[in-house]
Amino acid sequence: MPVDTDNLQSAIRCALLTTRATALCPFHPEVIIRVGDDAAETHAYYRARKIIKSDGTYWEHEDLTDEIARQLTDAADGACPRCTQLVDSHN
Repeated sequence: MPVDTDNLQSAIRCALLTTRATALCPFHPEVIIRVGDDAAETHAYYRARKIIKSDGTYWEHEDLTDEIARQLTDAADGACPRCTQLVDSHN
């Protein structure tokens, strides 16, 4: 997965996905799902910091934590809502 370390949003998305704190729905790849693993979310912070520092880019701690919180808040909790809606409509 190519990462633009100058783009905080991209770096955080990569860190969350690669630590499995979030996942993409296999049927709706535009839907990001929050897995709910606290350890993976913490690991994502450290991975994001490492990814960003790898090319000398610097972001403040607060910027990193705010962007992680924003992306986790925006993610669907535990399941893809589109898949859930499809399943519910067939019951």
